[in-house]
Amino acid sequence: MTKIRLIQPWRRFAGIAQAVIIIGLPFLEIKGESALRFDVPSLRPHFFGASVWMDEFFIVLMAVIFLTFLFMFITLMFGRIWCGWACPQTVLVDFTDMIDKAKSKRPPYKLIEYAAVLLISVTVAANLIWYFVSPYEFIPKAVEGGLGNVTGGFWIVLSMIIFLDLALLRHKFCSTVCPYAKLQSVLFDNKTLVIAFDPRRKDECIKCMACVKTCPVGIDIRNGLNAACIDCAECIDSCTKMMGHRGKKSLIGYFFGLPGEAGELLRRNAVMTGSVTAVFLVFFIYLLITRTTVDMTVLPNNSYPPRIVSGGVINSYILSVKNKGRSGAELAIKVKALNSVAVVAPDRVSIEAGAMKKVPVYVNVVNSVKSKVIKTIDISIESEKPDTVRVTKPARFIYPEG
Repeated sequence: MTKIRLIQPWRRFAGIAQAVIIIGLPFLEIKGESALRFDVPSLRPHFFGASVWMDEFFIVLMAVIFLTFLFMFITLMFGRIWCGWACPQTVLVDFTDMIDKAKSKRPPYKLIEYAAVLLISVTVAANLIWYFVSPYEFIPKAVEGGLGNVTGGFWIVLSMIIFLDLALLRHKFCSTVCPYAKLQSVLFDNKTLVIAFDPRRKDECIKCMACVKTCPVGIDIRNGLNAACIDCAECIDSCTKMMGHRGKKSLIGYFFGLPGEAGELLRRNAVMTGSVTAVFLVFFIYLLITRTTVDMTVLPNNSYPPRIVSGGVINSYILSVKNKGRSGAELAIKVKALNSVAVVAPDRVSIEAGAMKKVPVYVNVVNSVKSKVIKTIDISIESEKPDTVRVTKPARFIYPEG
């Protein structure tokens, strides 16, 4: 007898793993901040130890573009593998299958089943909010009844939307509401991974209808590909069981393109989409690596005009220093002038985490009165080891008239 190997246990494992990650991620803290959260008051995303400021949103833009092309590439190559294995909607529907079983039960049991789904909906809604409000702040306030009208209102509305989705729409959401499901058919080609009935073995079908009965969206996979299919592989397992008793393999399975059709797996559109995805990934990583936690803008100090002093010329500047890190920084201020000695005062500045500070500095370029060859100088701020950060900006050096 053919050994029966089912797909559903692996899907269930993938769903549990996803639930653990999504629920647990808000509780994970790195450097005293949530590992992944968008902080609404400061409008800053926190991403695994890094905080992105508004003037760095091009990094977020690159991440969004990369993820968009990644989804396009995955869809082109593997079809609706996301829908069947990783989509939170599908995972939630699988975890609340008691709703489907409750239809044949008496009212008291139905009430218990729907109450359980409501509790799951409330928990999932809270989990979504934790990606904007830290759970360490949300949970105590929820227990004390002090969430406030905005957060509390969002929680109630999200809970009801999720509950109605799980109680009424369920898998119909994928074929009627989900925009990604509509887009997928445009991205498919003749070598995209699909779940299909093998027409070459149609004479072996015993017409048990097991694949139709088990399909959550009610399609008959034997009639060909259907836009409502969510790649849950229930039909594969049902056919595997039935054909296994006859010592044969399932008539339904995963295929790159329709069974029996020729075509190259490594085709032009896949290579192009994959290449663009890789380029944006490299660019995104480059932006993260080259990103500094300290930034500086150099402005002229109009309240202190350039002046000649004994042995040199003094110019004054306003340094606008921003600390984008999560800890305070002690920064050394340094000035470099071409072929001259430059002295700066003050030569140090301290700035708290997440703060911006304006510091007036005075630069004396020694023995430059007669030569007047210096047009620009380089002003730098540099942190101490082990996290050395150096930012250098040019500044115009002006000689007073006379």
